[in-house]
Amino acid sequence: MGYRTVVAPADSYLFYELLVPSHYPGVRSVSFMDVSATEVSSQPDRHRGTSHGLVCAHHHLYSALARGMPAPPADPGSFLEILQQVWWRLDRALDIETIEWSAKLGALEALEAGCTAIVDHHESPNAIEGSLSTIADACAEVGVRVSTCYGVTDRHGADGAERGLAENDAYLAAGGRGMVGVHAAFTCTDDTLAAAAELASRHGVGVHIHVAEGIDDVEAADRIRHLTNDKWLIVHGVHLPDDHGLAGTIVHNPRSNMNNSVGYSRPMRFTNPVALGTDGIGADMLDEFRVAYVKSREESLDHTPDLAWSWLQANEELFPEVRNDTVSWSYHTIEPWHLAYTTTVRAIDIDIDGKPALRDGNATRVDGDEIRAKAGEAAKKLFAKLEAMP
Repeated sequence: MGYRTVVAPADSYLFYELLVPSHYPGVRSVSFMDVSATEVSSQPDRHRGTSHGLVCAHHHLYSALARGMPAPPADPGSFLEILQQVWWRLDRALDIETIEWSAKLGALEALEAGCTAIVDHHESPNAIEGSLSTIADACAEVGVRVSTCYGVTDRHGADGAERGLAENDAYLAAGGRGMVGVHAAFTCTDDTLAAAAELASRHGVGVHIHVAEGIDDVEAADRIRHLTNDKWLIVHGVHLPDDHGLAGTIVHNPRSNMNNSVGYSRPMRFTNPVALGTDGIGADMLDEFRVAYVKSREESLDHTPDLAWSWLQANEELFPEVRNDTVSWSYHTIEPWHLAYTTTVRAIDIDIDGKPALRDGNATRVDGDEIRAKAGEAAKKLFAKLEAMP
């Protein structure tokens, strides 16, 4: 692939040269979510670019308090052991209070990163009832949109699965924005998978499910293929075959996949729409875009920033309302070829549905310092529970 040097126009305030592959003729006028990347002159500060709000296509807001948690009882040697010794212990320790403060903290950090909508997947087997409305209320207080669901599983017996289904049903029936959650096929019976699909169909929503993230779930496609439709979110897909036959949107979580050493999903091989999530590692979607880009670039020099950018843009289809949001950034040009190599781009001002939600980097609807302080107190209680676990 040939490269040539392009100098950005003077009014972009760009004082260095940019290498652009030669198969992109001319200087492109790239748009992000219909907001021109180069039209910064209309902003109060000409050094700021703007965009619509970003969307995180797969989050676990309950993980916001996990940072600094006690070490697991033994060092995990596989992805399944990571689940067993870290995440499944954490979700058993959650109560309504920690769910509330983890959601508020996660929503606040998302807002500060320019993310105005979150697709959340939740599990708290000892605090199921009311967990979804708690998350929704917490996000609404901060001003961030959320679609949430409860991850149904048979890990805690048939009763646990039934209670998870009931929580999804009650939340959706009350008008909550969400989906029907399933943890993963390998922790569910066929009957539970079918019940989740039926419940989703009844509410006119999709199923939000982890699929083939690790080798323990390689049979997932064969078990759920007949249940899926275009409304489903198929999260990870690391070990899916190219011709998996599943309907729905694949959600790529590159940082999490590397962190758990499960492999690279190579999402460009799928014919499904591909979106971008974080799997609970915050909601800084520009940062996740960069990780997605460099991971794809590691595989092939033919992969440009536009590929990972297309995954980030696909997130908007999950939350079209973000088109009503405006984010003003600390960097002047909001387009993939700039942002792939520009770190620490910060959200400065955000209007959600035309109303202020962030000004000068600070939330306007809540006290960010108070949320961090109370979340810290909740984390201490959560960690004490974890330390007391056998």
